Amino acid sequence: MSHENLKRSEAAERSARISTTSYDVSLDVRQAADPAVPGYPSRSVITFTAEPGSSTFLDFIGSSVHSVLLNGKSLQVGDVVEGARIRLDDLGAQNQVTVTGTALYSRSGEGMHRFVDPADGQTYLYTQYEPADARRVFANFEQPDLKATYTFHVMAPAEWKVASNGAEVARTPLTSDPATACWDFATTLPMSTYITSILAGPYFRAEDRWQATLDDGTHLDVPLALYCRASMAESFDTEELFALTKKGLDFFNRLFDFPYPWGKYDQAFVPEYNLGAMENPGLVTFTESYVFTSRATDAQYQARANTLMHEMAHMWFGDLVTMQWWDDLWLKESFADYMGTLAVDRATDWDTAWVNFANKRKAWAYVQDQLPTTHPIVADIPDLEAAKQNFDGITYAKGASVLKQLVAYVGFDAFIAGSREYFRKHAYGNTTLQDLLAALGAASGRDLSGWARQWLQTSGISTLSVDIAPQGAAADDDGVLGQVAIVQEAVDPVTGRDELRPHRLRVGSYDFDGSGALVKTASLETDVIGGRTGLPQLAGQPRPALLLVNDDDLAYAKVRLDPVSEATVRGSLDRISDPMARALCWTALWNSARDGESPAAQYVDAVAAFAPAETGIGVLLNILDNAATAIERYTPAAARSSVRSTFVSAAAAELDRAAPGSDAQLAWARTLAALGRHDSAVLPRLRGLLDGSGPVAGLAVDADLRWQLWHALAAHGEATAAEIDAELARDTTASGRAGHATAMAARPEAAVKDAAWNAAVHGNELSNQLLTATISGFTTAPPELLARYVEPYFECLRTVWDSRSIEIASRIVRGLYPAAQDLGVTMQPAEHLVVRRTDAWLDANPDAPRALRRIVVEQRSHLLRALTAQAAVGPHRPQAAPAH
Repeated sequence: MSHENLKRSEAAERSARISTTSYDVSLDVRQAADPAVPGYPSRSVITFTAEPGSSTFLDFIGSSVHSVLLNGKSLQVGDVVEGARIRLDDLGAQNQVTVTGTALYSRSGEGMHRFVDPADGQTYLYTQYEPADARRVFANFEQPDLKATYTFHVMAPAEWKVASNGAEVARTPLTSDPATACWDFATTLPMSTYITSILAGPYFRAEDRWQATLDDGTHLDVPLALYCRASMAESFDTEELFALTKKGLDFFNRLFDFPYPWGKYDQAFVPEYNLGAMENPGLVTFTESYVFTSRATDAQYQARANTLMHEMAHMWFGDLVTMQWWDDLWLKESFADYMGTLAVDRATDWDTAWVNFANKRKAWAYVQDQLPTTHPIVADIPDLEAAKQNFDGITYAKGASVLKQLVAYVGFDAFIAGSREYFRKHAYGNTTLQDLLAALGAASGRDLSGWARQWLQTSGISTLSVDIAPQGAAADDDGVLGQVAIVQEAVDPVTGRDELRPHRLRVGSYDFDGSGALVKTASLETDVIGGRTGLPQLAGQPRPALLLVNDDDLAYAKVRLDPVSEATVRGSLDRISDPMARALCWTALWNSARDGESPAAQYVDAVAAFAPAETGIGVLLNILDNAATAIERYTPAAARSSVRSTFVSAAAAELDRAAPGSDAQLAWARTLAALGRHDSAVLPRLRGLLDGSGPVAGLAVDADLRWQLWHALAAHGEATAAEIDAELARDTTASGRAGHATAMAARPEAAVKDAAWNAAVHGNELSNQLLTATISGFTTAPPELLARYVEPYFECLRTVWDSRSIEIASRIVRGLYPAAQDLGVTMQPAEHLVVRRTDAWLDANPDAPRALRRIVVEQRSHLLRALTAQAAVGPHRPQAAPAH
């Protein structure tokens, strides 16, 4: 099927000709619970202005269009409807068009998603549109700069809960059908199509209010609501979520000095969601994985709080003021990512928000920025397919990291003052980069055009290292620093040019104190400019055990440790008392392993040695995941079994040593289950956890952990289909169904793999969640079992892309890429069979859709990096650390 792509040039031409005023949308989902009914009636009444005599088109993706009425004249459907577009000719200055049609329920999370709860058979609906799937629900002008007001009407079963962006103003039982009712919702303020929203089903609902009087005397009274599926209500911690919501509203209203404009504030946690959350004003939607039905760590709760604050920041950055086109997606996502972390840090009790940002979010950006498909933060987005692929680590985390650096550069007060002026000037409108720069520049008194060019309009990541010359002519520095300089290397991978960016950062000096702790003894703040920046203040100073560039994580850059500092970190990382400094050192070690600068086994050794002392649960979870990746992807095949076995033993020992019921205990248990997918020696231990014959005091072996254990057992053929089915009977939830799909597909049998492949590639029965679960199980297998799927993978790519929605196609193309490969003893990474086959496909398909090629290119890059890391097996011996 066509993805109904819309080009930026077409959108610009349309918005030059018309301006939208209002939508009145009616949807009839009364038959949604009947699986035999694929769609529902949809009616749009749209008022808009236009150049008299001009033409334009509407967007609608459904099963059929029944009628089109333009300015009182009925148009012939066959004449004006072509694919996903409805042509409108001979427009007047003032226009009204009414379109009726049948829209389709979705199983991909795009448009109106329909989900049947396996726990009780109830049907649930919700919508998800970004970047352009509102047209799957109602006819519209689908682009962000054609804002309008919206009035929604929904007919649904009377016992359901129904919600939209606006408050409910009426609910009328239908005399013709007493079991159903019609909900009417208040007209919204102007907004873009992609943030409109509908929720319908037998949801559990909780209510509260937030009230506040702002500094200027403005009194706000905001109704609050929370939704989740009825079968999850017992696990829904509404009191905590309402408390977080109130803290966020209080923080952002005062920070932005622009009262929350959207009336109510509903938050719905919905099944099979493609995103973490979506900022629909008045009705924010979240993945229901944030409703913790099993034991969750504090890091998971903090991540949920961060997402909640991120979406709330969007009520201003993104909803109130919206980018003109998807080139400037960063105008909302980068700001929300930064503001979400800021709110968790300043408005909640968590004190590790920026540590987790440095350790997790920035790591995502660093990975994305080293791919061949990296792009400037202000990206070139020629069409909707490109927009769909651009919700990535650059747009979110790199953009947020750069904003954090900008705050350090212009000052927090100036940054907020500029943001406030930006809201006041552009409320309910659309903007570009220049609009924001003008506001921030005026507030800070700085010309930010140079900063924007270097940071927002170039690609790639800078690498910073320390060069220390010996003191005087002596080769040995004798414990004293000589001439110290920060060396910057930065090549834009898109243009090939050097892009030496300015960095405001700190250099921290750390030494051992009397108790053996590694503590900060000095800090130097400096501006790094160009390829080499001298630090004359350090010359002649005693050589610290650790010289940490980008201390406190102000800058966006990859840091290489000097030999003495690296030796200190590899020998004493657990003695670094500051959580941020420790997290930055973990990141430096991980980057070294990913880049092939040091063998991956050294990173695994560091995790085994120092992870038990790590007090930050977010950092612990991250480095344990990294260790598993280092073992399975970055360690050469000949050494992998030994490295894995040693780490499994360490993980098992830490599971036994961890405090009963602690987050660390759960983290080690999850790690052991993940490692068990590839190490049969640990299976008896995992089986003992499952059946209770080998319990660990305080460890809750609940549903989530149980499915992870079954996944490991199934991967070795140690779990029968009957056992896996029995576990599903015990856990009849949506997550249980996904766990079941993964475990079933993980069984190492050729027939099982064939069935999983066919279901994913050729079938249409799997929902988005079950597709991902099936692919996860399928790819858990020895390389020899998956080798025969390499050629079918490349043969099916164009067909999959043309026949499936972009969301489903992307999951298949990305998930089934043959990524788990090993480097031969004498082989060069680029000569590996799968790398060469990928190159051949790319050479043979220059006309493939840009979004499809991007995914394939990125997967090739990940594979090539893994093979290159496997080649890094030579000795790597940092200079000995100073005595302490």
